[in-house]
Amino acid sequence: MSVSSLSLRNPLLTPAQISASPSETLGLSADLEAEMRAYGCHLIEAAGIVLCVPQVVMACAQILFQRFYYLAPFQDFSLRSTVLGALFLACKVEESPQSIRNIINVVDILVKRDRGYPEIVTDGYDSEFYERKNEMVIAELQILRRLGFNVQVELPYGLLINYLRSLELTDHPRLPQLAWNYLNDLLRTPTYLCFQPETIACGVIYLAAYECDVPLPTSPPWWTIFDANGQDVIMVAKATIAIYLHRPSRVVPLDHDELSMYVAGTLADHVAAERNRRWERARTEAEVESVPPDSAGAQRDLAAIEISTGYGSSVSSPTSRPLSRAHSRSRSPSRAQQQQQQQQHHHHHGYRRGPVHHHPRKPEFTATSKHRNSAGAPPENSYR
Repeated sequence: MSVSSLSLRNPLLTPAQISASPSETLGLSADLEAEMRAYGCHLIEAAGIVLCVPQVVMACAQILFQRFYYLAPFQDFSLRSTVLGALFLACKVEESPQSIRNIINVVDILVKRDRGYPEIVTDGYDSEFYERKNEMVIAELQILRRLGFNVQVELPYGLLINYLRSLELTDHPRLPQLAWNYLNDLLRTPTYLCFQPETIACGVIYLAAYECDVPLPTSPPWWTIFDANGQDVIMVAKATIAIYLHRPSRVVPLDHDELSMYVAGTLADHVAAERNRRWERARTEAEVESVPPDSAGAQRDLAAIEISTGYGSSVSSPTSRPLSRAHSRSRSPSRAQQQQQQQQHHHHHGYRRGPVHHHPRKPEFTATSKHRNSAGAPPENSYR
C-alpha cells in the first residue's frame, strides 16, 4: 500500500506488508493483532449504529482503521484513540459530521458495556473527557499523516447490487441480504486492503449462492464478466468463512498499559478488579445522592443559621441529631412568614414597617386619540 500516489482506486497492500505488519515486527502475535483489528472495527460499527450515521461512514472508518495499522504498530498507537480518530475522520470525509462529545461518549459507553462496567456517561468537563478529546484529535492527525492524506475509499455495495441484477438474483428471498451481510462482516478483516471492490463483490456472491444452493453460470465463468479473478474470488469466500470460525475474545487491550498486561497474562484480572471497583463507587455515589451525608461542619452551619435568625428552636447545639435534606427544608420559613415575623417585630418595638415597593413597571406607549398629532401618529414622549 503506497501513500505517494493518489488514485480513485483503493490502495492495496504489498506482499511484504501482508507477510509482516508493523505490529508483528515489534513482537505482537498475529492472533492478537487480528483480535484487536476485529474489536476496533466492532466498536466503529456499533458506535455508527448508535450515532445513526450512514453505512458508508462506518465502512470508511473501518477501512481507514485497517489501513492505519499496516503503516503503524499497535504498540505505538492505542486502539481506542485510533477508533475515535478514524470515526471522526470518516464522518468528515463522507460529509456526515458528528460532535466530538457524542463520539467520545458513545464509544466510552460501548467499551463499558463490553467489560461489564457501570454505564455512566462521562462528564464533558472532567479530565477524562479532555484526555479522550486530545487522543481523538491527535489520532486523526496521525491517520492523515501516515496515509499521506489519501482517504479515498471505494466500496463494493453498489457493485454488489449491479452484479445481482445482472445475474437476476435480486428477487431471491435470502441471497441478496446474505451477500450484503458478508460485505459488512468482511470489514473486520484486511480483505478490503487486499482486493479491489469488484473482486470482493464477486466473492460474497459466490459464497451466498453456495449457501443458498443457487447455481451460477460456469461456461464461461460468471466472474470473468465482472473483471474478477477466480482464485481471488475463492480467497474472499474463504476469508468470509474464517470470520465465523473464530471465537473473539471478550477482553481486548485498548491502550499501551493494557497491552502490556495482556502479554503478561494479567489483563483479565485487572478488568475484573476494575469492574468491582467501579460498581462499588457507583453504589456509593448512589447512596450519597439518595441520603446526603450530614457532617459536623454542616450541622454547625445549620445551627448558626437557626440561632442567628431565630427560625426554629430544634437545634440546641452543634452536636444535635443530624437533619435530612427534607427536614432542613421544612424548617426554613417562606417569604410570607419572614415578612409577617418582621412586621410583628417592628410593631412590638413601636413602629410599623411600610409596604414593600416593587420595582416600577416600565412605562408603556399609549396610542389614544388625544395624544395623536395631526398626521395620525402618536407624538414623542406620550407614555402612560
